Amino acid sequence: MMNPFVREQLGQALGGAIVEARSVAGGDINQAWKVRQADGVPLFVKLNPEAPADMFLVEAQGLAWLAEAQALALPRVVAVSSPGDALNFLALEWAEPGPQGHRTMERCGRGLARLHASLRDVDAPAFGLAHDNYIGRLPQSNQPMSSWSEFWRARRLEPQLRLAVDSQLATSRDQRTFEKLFGKLDALLGPEEAPARLHGDLWGGNLLVAVGGEPMLIDPAAYAGCREVDLAMMRLFGGFDERCFDAYAEEWPLAPGHRDRVALYQLYYLLAHANLFGGGWMRSVREALKGYV
Repeated sequence: MMNPFVREQLGQALGGAIVEARSVAGGDINQAWKVRQADGVPLFVKLNPEAPADMFLVEAQGLAWLAEAQALALPRVVAVSSPGDALNFLALEWAEPGPQGHRTMERCGRGLARLHASLRDVDAPAFGLAHDNYIGRLPQSNQPMSSWSEFWRARRLEPQLRLAVDSQLATSRDQRTFEKLFGKLDALLGPEEAPARLHGDLWGGNLLVAVGGEPMLIDPAAYAGCREVDLAMMRLFGGFDERCFDAYAEEWPLAPGHRDRVALYQLYYLLAHANLFGGGWMRSVREALKGYV
C-alpha cells in the first residue's frame, strides 16, 4: 500500500489525486507503482527517497535524448521531480507488456543499429554527454573526451575501480592488473569509430516487449560512446538471442575483432555490480581481465 503522504504528494505533482496505486516489479533499486488518476489512464511511477536528487531527472533527459533517434520505442515521460522537490519520482506512460513475437528480436537488432547510427548525421564530435547520469545508483561521469580509449579508461573503468578499492573490494593486486590493462587499452579497443547513441545499460531487464511484440527500451544510462558497449552488455546476462545480433550486423556490420572486445566492455558493468551488490562480483572481474593482461 502506498504511503498516504507519498500518495498525496504524488497526486499534487501529477495534477490530480491518485485513485489507485498498485506495487509492481521495477528493478532492484526503486519502488515501482502502477497508478491511476481520475481519468483512468495508467502510469508507471518510480519512487526512491534515498536516490540522488537528480537521478530521475537525468534518466528522463536520457529517454528524451534516445527518443530523438526515432529508432526504437521508449516510454513517454509524463512528469519528473527536480532537486529540492518534496518527492523524488519519475512518472512514465504505462506500457502494457505483451508476448514476444517471432520478429521481436529482429526488430530490436535493426532498431538498435539505427539508434546507434543516429549520431552520424548530427554534430557529435566527442564521446560523452552534456550532463552526467547514473549506472544503477552509482554516479556516471559523461564529461566529453575526444579519444574513446581515454574516455573508457577515465570516465568508466577508473571511477569504478576507485570505488572498489575504497570499499576494500579490490586488492592492490587488482589495481596492478588494471594498470597493465590501461597501458594496453588503446591497442585493445581496436579501430575508433565515431560516437554512437548508446542506451548505456542494455541488459535483458531493460528491454520491455510491449503489445504487438514491439521492443521498448527502458532505464537508460545514456551517452555517446562505442556501440560495442551496448552489444557487450546485451551478452552479459542474456535476454537477447542471435536473431537480434544477426539483424544488427545486417543493418550495420561491426568492426573486425569485435568478439575479442566483448569482455573488455563487460568489465565496466561487472565492476559496477561489485560496487552495488558486493565483492562476489570481483571474481567475475578478475576472470574477464585474464584475456587481456
